[in-house]
Amino acid sequence: MYKKKIPLDLDCGVAIAMEVMGGKWKSCILYELEKGCKRPSELHRHFEDTSPRVINQQLKELEMHGMIEKTIYPELPPHVEYSITDDGRSLMPIIRMLEQWGNDFRPKMVRILEKTGMAE
Repeated sequence: MYKKKIPLDLDCGVAIAMEVMGGKWKSCILYELEKGCKRPSELHRHFEDTSPRVINQQLKELEMHGMIEKTIYPELPPHVEYSITDDGRSLMPIIRMLEQWGNDFRPKMVRILEKTGMAE
């Protein structure tokens, strides 16, 4: 796994939160897993805008931090499912607040993007 050049500041709660939640797809993955267990292929199909490699990396980091759990079923062919843990569920109110903030900020963001010529 990638070793960061700057060590994590364990005295800063924001730094810890960003270590766990930081990443474009982590909050979205947790949001989906809150609805129920998912196989990796289901998550890959759900997040078509990114590569399976990126989703797999985000899943690995979420699992490492204890936000999700990976279950490997010993059958042929073997299959894997991911589920959210209690620690992962503890982030859901924060994720919902971020979603609400984003929805509220959307009109302003559209104006900013139009003004800067970056609107799609």
